[in-house]
Amino acid sequence: MLKTFKIGGVHPPENKLSAAGKIQVLPIPEKVIIPLGQHIGAPAKPIVKKGDHVLAGQKIAEAGGFVSAPIHSSVSGTVKGIEKRLTAVGAMGDAIIIENDGLYESVEYTPATLSDLSREDILKRIQEGGVVGQGGAGFPTHVKLTPKDENAIDYVIVNGAECEPYLTSDYRTMMERPEQIIGG
Repeated sequence: MLKTFKIGGVHPPENKLSAAGKIQVLPIPEKVIIPLGQHIGAPAKPIVKKGDHVLAGQKIAEAGGFVSAPIHSSVSGTVKGIEKRLTAVGAMGDAIIIENDGLYESVEYTPATLSDLSREDILKRIQEGGVVGQGGAGFPTHVKLTPKDENAIDYVIVNGAECEPYLTSDYRTMMERPEQIIGG
């Protein structure tokens, strides 16, 4: 006899303890530890070294392969080193340590109008920007947008369901910032 789920699937209890809370801005850190393995696939490769001054938004590591993504600094400051650190998955991995100077000097971006960009331009910007999915795998978005047969795609489905019953980041973002989500 084939054992299967009953019709309707499995519905674990929701334990979204922070669902009623608002998105909050955290205190400014004195130093940041930026892991090079932030996504599924090959870890990024550092392109900065100890002593370098970096700007917020500056690329500090480049993709380590096709299924990989570059990483950018979230602060301006001085690179204090590249060290092994404990990652979110419990393994040791390389990380770039940056002492925040509190100035948040940032790289200069070249703005563009979507209608002025080709498909290839858009994909390159997504790839160079290090855009990855918010799920646990952090799958690089440029890979998702490079299917073998793009003509086989009729619809794009946006999945706003969190992968864990305790997570609320997608939920709160949809509640507080729907215009930004729709605007892409």
